[in-house]
Amino acid sequence: MVNKSGLTQRFVGAPTVLIAIGANLPYAGQAARETCRDVVAALRNVPGLDIEAVSSWYESAPVPPSGQPPYINGMVRARTWIEPMALLEALQAIETQFGRERSIPNAARTLDLDIITFGNLCQTDSQLTLPHPRADERAFVLLPLQDVAPQWVHPVSGRTLAELLPDVAGQEIRRIQE
Repeated sequence: MVNKSGLTQRFVGAPTVLIAIGANLPYAGQAARETCRDVVAALRNVPGLDIEAVSSWYESAPVPPSGQPPYINGMVRARTWIEPMALLEALQAIETQFGRERSIPNAARTLDLDIITFGNLCQTDSQLTLPHPRADERAFVLLPLQDVAPQWVHPVSGRTLAELLPDVAGQEIRRIQE
């Protein structure tokens, strides 16, 4: 059953989760941009995850600078009853499905999925830190986030997007025209 806002009835009251999507290497003969679009469809198939909004796509320079190809970045806003670790496992399975190989930190990749926030949950452990520890420092997270959750407030600092965006203004990023 769907209510008037379009939200599946069973997800009413479920925590909102923000998932960042990024890629800068081709996978299975397709460009990173196409992989990112396909990943949205894969996310729609995760049981217990209800996609509410998908951002525009952005092209950004790697952070830190590394000589890698530019990244394609986007953001999904969803509601879920999945526990955070189970969601992380589902995202890692999708990354593997799309050819992700974990080698060195900040390596080029066919796909990167990060949980940016999970409701207002704050946690730090060896497998999952929420909110994502560097989300508020990166234009490639904040600009797509603004598309799907313009009123978002960082759960730890209490800073709004309007307060955070000037801090990342010098980072190289551009919206991709569809």
